[in-house]
Amino acid sequence: MIVLEKSGKTAEEAIQEALKELKVNRDDVEIEILEASKGSLFGIFGGKDAKVKVTLKDESKLGSAVVEKPAEPVAVVPEAAKAEQKVVAPEMTEEESAMDQVKNTADKEEAVAMAREFLIKIFQNMKLEVLIEKFYNKEEDATYLKLHGPDMGILIGKHGQTLDALQYLTNLVANKETSERVRIIIDIEDYRVRRKKTLERLAKNLAEKVRRTKTKAALEPMNPYERKLIHMTLQNDADIQTYSEGEEPYRKVIIDLK
Repeated sequence: MIVLEKSGKTAEEAIQEALKELKVNRDDVEIEILEASKGSLFGIFGGKDAKVKVTLKDESKLGSAVVEKPAEPVAVVPEAAKAEQKVVAPEMTEEESAMDQVKNTADKEEAVAMAREFLIKIFQNMKLEVLIEKFYNKEEDATYLKLHGPDMGILIGKHGQTLDALQYLTNLVANKETSERVRIIIDIEDYRVRRKKTLERLAKNLAEKVRRTKTKAALEPMNPYERKLIHMTLQNDADIQTYSEGEEPYRKVIIDLK
């Protein structure tokens, strides 16, 4: 007896995955829904996939639903007609370009407003009084949301892990329905500026230690942004090379001699 357990966003999706893997028809199996799917908070997190158990009734049916995909007809176009088939996309007028830019700006503003509303709800549930200050950094093409208030340490966490998680979820919410990606950076009491200086100083100190001891050094696991910061800090060092190893969320930077 062949039994498969599959998960999916819906029970039907999980069933289709099982049928596809077994290469059988629906009539060839018995289906039991183990867990129904559940909705998620804000459509982002806290949801639960459906889980099903599919049992093959007759093992001789295994692979019986394989159907060869028919070859798609190929249209033969005379050489003389090929030149006529060349399609040139119409150029956008200045008015259309301006309207498109206005639409993108409006979409971004709406996305930032959704992000701000998401944060407000979180802080209300945590019973925290937080002032949210917004400004746009043109050089980074990012919107900064700076948080001010008492007891902000709880939102930063160890080495900014809680802050990074909050920023990740906020970006998911903001970009859920936008046509153009919006980048949002959350900072608390200039923590990210201080953290950047700390990491740059750490990278240089470890590089000197590696140069002196001729032994490579491994930093603690970091997020992609902080790893990139370490690489950039030491990229012009003639004696030192840096690279990352490991899998997320334990991926870390190695500092070594060239």
